[in-house]
Amino acid sequence: MRRFTKLCLIGGLIIAAPIIAYAEKEDTLQLLDLFGEVFERVRSDYVEPVKDSDLIEAALNGMLTSLDPHSGYMNEKAFKEMQVQTKGEFGGLGIEVTMDNGLVKVVSPIDDTPAAKAGIKPGDYISYINDEAVMGLALSEAVDKMRGPVDSKVKLTVLREDETEPLEFTLVRAEIKIKSVKERAMGDDIAYIRLSSFTEQTTDLMRSEFDRIKKDLPHLRGVILDLRNNPGGLLEQAISVSDAFLTQGEIVSTRERDPDKTKRYNAHAGDELVDEHIPMVVLINNGSASASEIVAGALQDHKRAIILGTQSFGKGSVQTVIPLTGHGAIRLTTARYYTPSGRSIQALGITPDIVVQPAKIEPLKNSDKIRSEADLRHRLENLQEKKQEELTKSGKVKEKVEVAKERAAEKAKGPSIKNADIEGADDFQLQRAVDLLRALTVYNQTSEK
Repeated sequence: MRRFTKLCLIGGLIIAAPIIAYAEKEDTLQLLDLFGEVFERVRSDYVEPVKDSDLIEAALNGMLTSLDPHSGYMNEKAFKEMQVQTKGEFGGLGIEVTMDNGLVKVVSPIDDTPAAKAGIKPGDYISYINDEAVMGLALSEAVDKMRGPVDSKVKLTVLREDETEPLEFTLVRAEIKIKSVKERAMGDDIAYIRLSSFTEQTTDLMRSEFDRIKKDLPHLRGVILDLRNNPGGLLEQAISVSDAFLTQGEIVSTRERDPDKTKRYNAHAGDELVDEHIPMVVLINNGSASASEIVAGALQDHKRAIILGTQSFGKGSVQTVIPLTGHGAIRLTTARYYTPSGRSIQALGITPDIVVQPAKIEPLKNSDKIRSEADLRHRLENLQEKKQEELTKSGKVKEKVEVAKERAAEKAKGPSIKNADIEGADDFQLQRAVDLLRALTVYNQTSEK
């Protein structure tokens, strides 16, 4: 801003605002003239002809993307595709992405999509698309290059933190139909609900799926809500999902530049999916972003659930889509959101109550078996076991000893990787959640005695 030496003195007060306001307007007009001059020079002197519409769209997108990674301009085609995506059906690879240091960074692959099946992971950096460098492209341009006709192929070159060499993936584009909710029973007492995104259908699907699974679990003792690799979605869906597990209190607040426009969203009693006394565990990781973090933060602050996993992504801003009649729309960051305790998670994320890193579960080899008293020579006999054996031989008692021995032998082997009663037995974080809920059940039963 220009420095002014001429000031107005009125009633002992120095009034410079009118001059400053005029100067700001004058500076803006000059900068718009500069834009027009550059625009005309490009039109007339660039080595190849360029469409005016392309130049204007690029300028608009450049202005918005310079603000933050989540603001941007969408032409009519991109706007229509975005509207389809929020309904839960669209075409592409199934990756939620953002821009970081000039490369496309994967926030999260979406379940059951070409990206997830190929092994794309949160935190991957896409450096080349079909051998064309991503560096220098706007995010929207990179996304356009990954889109294409269904069943067509696209080659991605990926940089991964723990890999010394770039990885190459050839993916086949598909029509992405997201089922944002999955459920199953973990044994006969724990309900597992997986939310892969927050679309217009998420809350209704979650309620209907949960009603179904409750019929299969008459003795429900715990709920696992899996938000890992959930890149977020609609704010209203994050609020309604949180409300389904809370009876009262604030879920989230959004704060704009104008303090008077702060909005608070609260839970309502009477529409809960599950009794508030039934314990919950929420699973998160670095692919849990935006709406996922709203849900995790609300349940954590109200002590309704134990958050387990790793630090979340840290997207704590709200984007408003503003349609422009006849010209698509702009996605503009208009607010930050805060958890019920007033925490802003922007660039920080949600910290789990219990940090559990992903790990691979492998059974111990037989050679690793630890010796026990039963393996020692000249050990004392178990008189009770001996008595039971005598009773068994006499036919007075059914073969309890053999059954007990079999159970002891199975227990000595350790947990089975392919437990028929527990799906996802190779998912270390999920198994720790199951263990935690069952431990809480045992503890509560012990406390009641």
